[in-house]
Amino acid sequence: MAKRDYYEVLGVSKGASPEEIKKAYRKLAIKFHPDKNPDDHTAEDKFKEAAEAYEVLSDQQKRQRYDQFGHQGMNGGFGGGGGMNMEDIFSQFGDIFGGAGGGGFESFFGGSSRQGGRRTRKGSNLRIKLKLNLEEIANGVEKKIKVKRYVACGTCGGNGAKNGTDMQTCGSCQGSGQVRKVVNTMLGQMVSTATCPTCNGEGRIVTKNCEACHGSGRELQEEVITINVPAGVMDGMQLSMSGKGNVPERGGVPGDLLIQIEEEEHPSLKRDGNNVIFDQYISFIDAALGSDIEVPTIGGRVKITIKPGTQSGEIFRLRGKGVKDINGYGKGDQLIHINVWTPKTLSSEERAALERLRDSNNFAPHPGKSDKGFFEKVKDYFQ
Repeated sequence: MAKRDYYEVLGVSKGASPEEIKKAYRKLAIKFHPDKNPDDHTAEDKFKEAAEAYEVLSDQQKRQRYDQFGHQGMNGGFGGGGGMNMEDIFSQFGDIFGGAGGGGFESFFGGSSRQGGRRTRKGSNLRIKLKLNLEEIANGVEKKIKVKRYVACGTCGGNGAKNGTDMQTCGSCQGSGQVRKVVNTMLGQMVSTATCPTCNGEGRIVTKNCEACHGSGRELQEEVITINVPAGVMDGMQLSMSGKGNVPERGGVPGDLLIQIEEEEHPSLKRDGNNVIFDQYISFIDAALGSDIEVPTIGGRVKITIKPGTQSGEIFRLRGKGVKDINGYGKGDQLIHINVWTPKTLSSEERAALERLRDSNNFAPHPGKSDKGFFEKVKDYFQ
Protein backbone atom coordinates (compact mmCIF):
# COMPACT_ATOMS: atom_id res chain seq x y z
CA MET A 1 0.00 0.00 0.00
CA ALA A 2 1.46 3.35 -1.07
CA LYS A 3 2.24 5.89 1.60
CA ARG A 4 0.01 8.94 1.83
CA ASP A 5 1.46 12.39 1.25
CA TYR A 6 2.81 13.71 4.58
CA TYR A 7 1.06 17.06 4.16
CA GLU A 8 -2.20 15.21 3.54
CA VAL A 9 -1.64 13.08 6.64
CA LEU A 10 -1.33 16.15 8.86
CA GLY A 11 -3.99 18.09 6.97
CA VAL A 12 -1.76 21.09 6.21
CA SER A 13 -0.68 22.87 3.05
CA LYS A 14 2.82 22.61 1.59
CA GLY A 15 3.47 26.17 2.69
CA ALA A 16 2.51 25.50 6.32
CA SER A 17 4.71 27.06 9.00
CA PRO A 18 6.52 24.93 11.63
CA GLU A 19 3.99 26.10 14.21
CA GLU A 20 1.06 24.99 12.03
CA ILE A 21 2.69 21.60 11.44
CA LYS A 22 3.30 21.10 15.16
CA LYS A 23 -0.25 22.13 16.03
CA ALA A 24 -1.72 19.77 13.42
CA TYR A 25 0.38 16.84 14.65
CA ARG A 26 -0.51 17.50 18.29
CA LYS A 27 -4.20 17.45 17.40
CA LEU A 28 -3.90 14.11 15.59
CA ALA A 29 -1.65 12.62 18.29
CA ILE A 30 -4.23 13.41 20.95
CA LYS A 31 -7.08 12.09 18.78
CA PHE A 32 -5.43 8.75 17.97
CA HIS A 33 -3.31 8.24 21.12
CA PRO A 34 -3.34 4.54 22.16
CA ASP A 35 -4.45 5.41 25.69
CA LYS A 36 -7.55 7.07 24.29
CA ASN A 37 -8.16 4.26 21.79
CA PRO A 38 -7.28 0.99 23.57
CA ASP A 39 -7.04 -2.10 21.35
CA ASP A 40 -7.88 0.00 18.27
CA HIS A 41 -5.27 -0.98 15.69
CA THR A 42 -6.60 1.48 13.12
CA ALA A 43 -6.11 4.37 15.55
CA GLU A 44 -2.63 3.10 16.42
CA ASP A 45 -1.69 3.01 12.72
CA LYS A 46 -2.91 6.57 12.26
CA PHE A 47 -0.97 7.60 15.39
CA LYS A 48 2.22 6.15 13.88
CA GLU A 49 1.48 7.62 10.45
CA ALA A 50 1.08 11.10 11.94
CA ALA A 51 4.32 10.74 13.91
CA GLU A 52 6.21 9.67 10.78
CA ALA A 53 4.87 12.67 8.86
CA TYR A 54 5.77 15.02 11.70
CA GLU A 55 9.29 13.56 11.98
CA VAL A 56 9.97 14.62 8.38
CA LEU A 57 8.06 17.89 8.10
CA SER A 58 9.32 19.26 11.44
CA ASP A 59 12.93 18.90 10.28
CA GLN A 60 13.92 21.58 7.77
CA GLN A 61 16.46 19.45 5.87
CA LYS A 62 14.23 16.38 5.74
CA ARG A 63 11.31 18.55 4.61
CA GLN A 64 13.35 20.02 1.76
CA ARG A 65 14.38 16.53 0.58
CA TYR A 66 10.78 15.33 0.82
CA ASP A 67 9.47 18.31 -1.15
CA GLN A 68 12.03 17.62 -3.89
CA PHE A 69 12.08 13.81 -4.09
CA GLY A 70 9.00 12.54 -2.24
CA HIS A 71 9.02 9.35 -0.16
CA GLN A 72 11.82 7.73 -2.17
CA GLY A 73 14.14 10.63 -1.43
CA MET A 74 13.64 10.21 2.32
CA ASN A 75 14.76 6.63 2.80
CA GLY A 76 15.93 5.26 -0.47
CA GLY A 77 14.41 1.89 0.37
CA PHE A 78 15.99 1.57 3.79
CA GLY A 79 12.77 1.67 5.79
CA GLY A 80 13.34 5.19 7.13
CA GLY A 81 10.65 6.72 9.32
CA GLY A 82 8.28 3.86 8.50
CA GLY A 83 10.10 1.74 11.07
CA MET A 84 9.15 3.97 14.00
CA ASN A 85 7.70 2.15 16.97
CA MET A 86 5.89 3.52 20.03
CA GLU A 87 9.11 3.93 22.00
CA ASP A 88 10.65 5.95 19.17
CA ILE A 89 7.61 8.21 18.98
CA PHE A 90 7.30 8.95 22.68
CA SER A 91 11.08 9.33 23.05
CA GLN A 92 11.38 11.86 20.22
CA PHE A 93 8.11 13.74 20.45
CA GLY A 94 7.16 13.51 24.11
CA ASP A 95 7.25 17.29 24.41
CA ILE A 96 4.26 17.46 22.08
CA PHE A 97 2.16 15.96 24.87
CA GLY A 98 3.45 18.35 27.50
CA GLY A 99 5.87 16.21 29.50
CA ALA A 100 9.30 14.61 29.32
CA GLY A 101 9.26 11.37 27.41
CA GLY A 102 5.51 11.71 26.84
CA GLY A 103 4.53 11.24 30.48
CA GLY A 104 2.66 14.54 30.59
CA PHE A 105 -0.09 13.07 28.42
CA GLU A 106 -1.98 11.93 31.50
CA SER A 107 -3.01 15.55 32.13
CA PHE A 108 -5.29 15.28 29.07
CA PHE A 109 -7.17 12.12 30.00
CA GLY A 110 -6.33 11.43 33.65
CA GLY A 111 -4.82 8.22 35.02
CA SER A 112 -1.44 6.88 34.10
CA SER A 113 -0.07 6.99 30.59
CA ARG A 114 1.61 4.04 28.99
CA GLN A 115 4.66 6.26 28.89
CA GLY A 116 4.55 6.74 32.64
CA GLY A 117 7.30 4.14 32.82
CA ARG A 118 10.99 4.52 32.24
CA ARG A 119 12.17 7.04 29.76
CA THR A 120 13.39 5.62 26.48
CA ARG A 121 16.46 7.37 25.18
CA LYS A 122 17.74 7.45 21.64
CA GLY A 123 21.41 7.21 20.75
CA SER A 124 23.29 9.60 18.50
CA ASN A 125 23.24 9.32 14.73
CA LEU A 126 26.27 8.37 12.67
CA ARG A 127 27.13 10.28 9.50
CA ILE A 128 29.22 8.97 6.63
CA LYS A 129 29.97 10.02 3.06
CA LEU A 130 29.56 7.51 0.25
CA LYS A 131 31.27 8.13 -3.10
CA LEU A 132 29.54 6.70 -6.16
CA ASN A 133 30.47 6.77 -9.83
CA LEU A 134 27.97 7.57 -12.58
CA GLU A 135 27.39 3.91 -13.45
CA GLU A 136 26.48 3.08 -9.84
CA ILE A 137 24.16 6.07 -9.59
CA ALA A 138 22.45 5.29 -12.89
CA ASN A 139 21.54 1.70 -12.04
CA GLY A 140 21.62 1.52 -8.23
CA VAL A 141 24.21 -0.43 -6.31
CA GLU A 142 24.80 -2.52 -3.19
CA LYS A 143 27.71 -1.27 -1.08
CA LYS A 144 29.33 -2.91 1.92
CA ILE A 145 31.07 -0.48 4.27
CA LYS A 146 32.83 -0.75 7.62
CA VAL A 147 31.38 1.42 10.36
CA LYS A 148 32.55 1.85 13.95
CA ARG A 149 29.58 2.36 16.25
CA TYR A 150 28.57 1.86 19.86
CA VAL A 151 26.57 -1.31 20.49
CA ALA A 152 25.21 -2.83 23.70
CA CYS A 153 27.91 -4.27 25.94
CA GLY A 154 28.06 -8.04 25.48
CA THR A 155 28.97 -8.62 29.14
CA CYS A 156 26.18 -6.73 30.93
CA GLY A 157 23.64 -6.69 28.13
CA GLY A 158 23.69 -2.91 27.98
CA ASN A 159 22.54 -1.88 31.47
CA GLY A 160 26.04 -1.06 32.77
CA ALA A 161 25.74 -3.26 35.87
CA LYS A 162 28.20 -5.98 36.83
CA ASN A 163 26.98 -9.27 35.35
CA GLY A 164 23.91 -7.32 34.25
CA THR A 165 22.27 -7.82 37.66
CA ASP A 166 23.85 -5.44 40.19
CA MET A 167 21.02 -2.91 40.09
CA GLN A 168 18.28 -1.72 42.39
CA THR A 169 14.97 0.07 41.89
CA CYS A 170 15.20 3.84 42.23
CA GLY A 171 13.75 4.92 45.56
CA SER A 172 12.71 8.34 44.36
CA CYS A 173 10.39 7.19 41.57
CA GLN A 174 9.88 3.54 42.62
CA GLY A 175 11.07 2.41 39.21
CA SER A 176 8.72 4.51 37.11
CA GLY A 177 11.45 6.83 35.83
CA GLN A 178 9.24 9.83 36.53
CA VAL A 179 8.04 11.88 39.44
CA ARG A 180 4.55 13.39 39.64
CA LYS A 181 3.49 16.71 41.01
CA VAL A 182 -0.09 17.66 41.89
CA VAL A 183 -1.02 21.37 41.96
CA ASN A 184 -4.38 22.70 43.15
CA THR A 185 -5.79 25.40 40.88
CA MET A 186 -9.10 27.17 40.38
CA LEU A 187 -9.94 24.56 37.74
CA GLY A 188 -9.12 21.64 40.02
CA GLN A 189 -6.06 19.50 40.43
CA MET A 190 -3.44 19.62 37.69
CA VAL A 191 -1.06 16.68 37.40
CA SER A 192 2.33 17.13 35.80
CA THR A 193 5.20 14.69 35.37
CA ALA A 194 8.93 15.12 35.02
CA THR A 195 11.97 12.92 34.56
CA CYS A 196 13.23 11.56 37.85
CA PRO A 197 16.40 13.51 38.74
CA THR A 198 17.82 10.63 40.78
CA CYS A 199 17.93 7.96 38.07
CA ASN A 200 17.61 10.28 35.03
CA GLY A 201 14.46 8.49 33.97
CA GLU A 202 15.94 4.99 33.95
CA GLY A 203 13.96 3.72 36.94
CA ARG A 204 16.93 1.77 38.27
CA ILE A 205 20.29 2.58 39.81
CA VAL A 206 23.48 0.62 39.17
CA THR A 207 25.03 -0.54 42.44
CA LYS A 208 28.21 -1.96 40.87
CA ASN A 209 29.55 -1.07 37.44
CA CYS A 210 30.23 -3.64 34.73
CA GLU A 211 33.98 -4.16 34.49
CA ALA A 212 33.95 -4.55 30.71
CA CYS A 213 32.23 -1.24 29.83
CA HIS A 214 32.88 0.58 33.14
CA GLY A 215 29.17 1.19 33.61
CA SER A 216 28.44 2.79 30.23
CA GLY A 217 26.51 -0.22 28.99
CA ARG A 218 28.05 -0.06 25.53
CA GLU A 219 31.20 -0.84 23.60
CA LEU A 220 32.74 0.39 20.35
CA GLN A 221 32.55 -2.21 17.60
CA GLU A 222 33.39 -2.34 13.90
CA GLU A 223 30.56 -3.65 11.76
CA VAL A 224 30.15 -4.33 8.05
CA ILE A 225 26.87 -2.78 6.88
CA THR A 226 25.20 -3.42 3.53
CA ILE A 227 23.70 -0.34 1.90
CA ASN A 228 21.28 -0.77 -0.99
CA VAL A 229 21.52 2.53 -2.85
CA PRO A 230 18.57 3.14 -5.20
CA ALA A 231 19.15 4.28 -8.77
CA GLY A 232 18.91 8.00 -9.44
CA VAL A 233 20.35 9.44 -6.22
CA MET A 234 21.96 12.85 -6.53
CA ASP A 235 25.07 14.51 -5.16
CA GLY A 236 24.38 15.83 -1.66
CA MET A 237 21.31 13.66 -1.08
CA GLN A 238 21.13 12.07 2.37
CA LEU A 239 19.82 8.54 2.91
CA SER A 240 19.22 6.94 6.29
CA MET A 241 19.26 3.48 7.83
CA SER A 242 17.12 3.30 10.95
CA GLY A 243 18.74 1.77 14.03
CA LYS A 244 22.28 1.60 12.61
CA GLY A 245 23.65 4.48 14.69
CA ASN A 246 25.03 4.48 18.23
CA VAL A 247 23.30 2.86 21.18
CA PRO A 248 22.96 5.33 24.10
CA GLU A 249 24.61 4.66 27.43
CA ARG A 250 22.86 2.04 29.61
CA GLY A 251 20.29 1.02 27.03
CA GLY A 252 17.77 2.65 24.75
CA VAL A 253 16.96 3.01 21.08
CA PRO A 254 19.95 3.18 18.71
CA GLY A 255 20.31 6.22 16.49
CA ASP A 256 20.35 6.16 12.70
CA LEU A 257 23.08 5.89 10.09
CA LEU A 258 22.95 8.92 7.78
CA ILE A 259 24.60 8.45 4.38
CA GLN A 260 25.48 11.51 2.31
CA ILE A 261 25.94 10.81 -1.39
CA GLU A 262 28.99 12.17 -3.21
CA GLU A 263 28.95 11.82 -7.00
CA GLU A 264 32.34 11.25 -8.60
CA GLU A 265 33.05 13.12 -11.82
CA HIS A 266 32.94 10.96 -14.95
CA PRO A 267 35.91 11.42 -17.33
CA SER A 268 33.73 12.18 -20.36
CA LEU A 269 30.02 12.14 -19.47
CA LYS A 270 28.24 14.97 -17.68
CA ARG A 271 25.01 14.46 -15.76
CA ASP A 272 22.12 16.90 -16.11
CA GLY A 273 19.27 15.65 -13.93
CA ASN A 274 18.36 12.25 -15.37
CA ASN A 275 19.98 13.03 -18.73
CA VAL A 276 23.62 12.49 -19.65
CA ILE A 277 25.52 14.93 -21.90
CA PHE A 278 28.47 14.06 -24.14
CA ASP A 279 30.45 16.41 -26.41
CA GLN A 280 31.53 14.66 -29.61
CA TYR A 281 34.09 16.33 -31.89
CA ILE A 282 34.16 15.31 -35.54
CA SER A 283 36.29 16.45 -38.46
CA PHE A 284 35.03 18.67 -41.24
CA ILE A 285 35.48 15.72 -43.61
CA ASP A 286 33.27 13.41 -41.50
CA ALA A 287 30.66 16.15 -41.17
CA ALA A 288 30.54 16.64 -44.93
CA LEU A 289 30.79 13.01 -46.07
CA GLY A 290 29.22 11.24 -43.09
CA SER A 291 30.75 8.54 -40.91
CA ASP A 292 30.07 5.84 -38.33
CA ILE A 293 31.62 6.59 -34.93
CA GLU A 294 31.54 5.11 -31.41
CA VAL A 295 30.56 7.15 -28.35
CA PRO A 296 30.75 6.24 -24.66
CA THR A 297 27.53 5.66 -22.68
CA ILE A 298 26.82 4.52 -19.14
CA GLY A 299 26.35 0.96 -20.41
CA GLY A 300 29.41 0.92 -22.70
CA ARG A 301 30.34 2.22 -26.14
CA VAL A 302 27.69 2.35 -28.88
CA LYS A 303 27.90 3.16 -32.60
CA ILE A 304 26.07 6.15 -34.09
CA THR A 305 25.85 7.32 -37.69
CA ILE A 306 26.91 10.82 -38.67
CA LYS A 307 24.86 11.72 -41.74
CA PRO A 308 26.45 13.65 -44.62
CA GLY A 309 25.98 17.38 -44.11
CA THR A 310 25.81 17.22 -40.32
CA GLN A 311 26.14 20.70 -38.84
CA SER A 312 28.12 21.74 -35.79
CA GLY A 313 25.80 22.13 -32.81
CA GLU A 314 23.40 19.34 -33.79
CA ILE A 315 22.22 17.16 -30.91
CA PHE A 316 21.76 13.40 -31.20
CA ARG A 317 19.48 11.74 -28.64
CA LEU A 318 19.96 8.17 -27.39
CA ARG A 319 16.68 7.42 -25.63
CA GLY A 320 16.82 5.50 -22.35
CA LYS A 321 20.61 5.79 -22.08
CA GLY A 322 20.49 8.18 -19.13
CA VAL A 323 19.90 7.75 -15.39
CA LYS A 324 16.94 5.97 -13.81
CA ASP A 325 14.54 8.34 -12.08
CA ILE A 326 14.64 7.95 -8.30
CA ASN A 327 10.84 8.03 -8.13
CA GLY A 328 10.52 5.31 -10.75
CA TYR A 329 9.45 7.50 -13.67
CA GLY A 330 11.53 5.79 -16.36
CA LYS A 331 15.03 6.75 -17.47
CA GLY A 332 16.64 9.83 -18.90
CA ASP A 333 18.39 10.07 -22.28
CA GLN A 334 21.92 10.63 -23.50
CA LEU A 335 22.33 13.80 -25.53
CA ILE A 336 25.31 13.94 -27.89
CA HIS A 337 26.37 17.45 -28.83
CA ILE A 338 28.17 17.52 -32.20
CA ASN A 339 31.10 19.89 -32.60
CA VAL A 340 32.75 20.17 -36.02
CA TRP A 341 36.47 20.63 -35.48
CA THR A 342 38.17 23.34 -37.52
CA PRO A 343 41.90 22.79 -38.08
CA LYS A 344 44.06 25.48 -36.47
CA THR A 345 47.08 24.90 -38.73
CA LEU A 346 47.24 23.78 -42.36
CA SER A 347 49.99 22.49 -44.58
CA SER A 348 50.60 24.25 -47.88
CA GLU A 349 48.96 21.37 -49.78
CA GLU A 350 45.87 21.47 -47.52
CA ARG A 351 45.60 25.24 -47.84
CA ALA A 352 45.84 25.02 -51.61
CA ALA A 353 43.12 22.36 -51.75
CA LEU A 354 40.77 24.44 -49.65
CA GLU A 355 41.50 27.60 -51.63
CA ARG A 356 40.31 25.78 -54.74
CA LEU A 357 37.02 25.05 -52.97
CA ARG A 358 36.54 28.48 -51.40
CA ASP A 359 34.36 29.81 -54.22
CA SER A 360 32.35 26.62 -54.61
CA ASN A 361 28.65 27.29 -54.13
CA ASN A 362 28.28 24.14 -51.98
CA PHE A 363 30.74 25.55 -49.44
CA ALA A 364 28.87 28.83 -49.00
CA PRO A 365 26.42 28.83 -46.01
CA HIS A 366 22.82 28.29 -47.10
CA PRO A 367 20.85 27.72 -43.89
CA GLY A 368 17.30 26.54 -44.47
CA LYS A 369 14.25 26.32 -42.25
CA SER A 370 15.35 22.89 -41.05
CA ASP A 371 18.67 24.32 -39.84
CA LYS A 372 17.71 25.56 -36.39
CA GLY A 373 19.53 28.28 -34.55
CA PHE A 374 21.01 28.08 -31.07
CA PHE A 375 17.88 29.18 -29.18
CA GLU A 376 15.64 26.81 -31.10
CA LYS A 377 17.97 23.91 -30.28
CA VAL A 378 17.94 24.84 -26.61
CA LYS A 379 14.13 24.98 -26.73
CA ASP A 380 14.00 21.50 -28.32
CA TYR A 381 16.40 20.20 -25.69
CA PHE A 382 14.04 21.08 -22.86
CA GLN A 383 10.93 19.68 -24.55
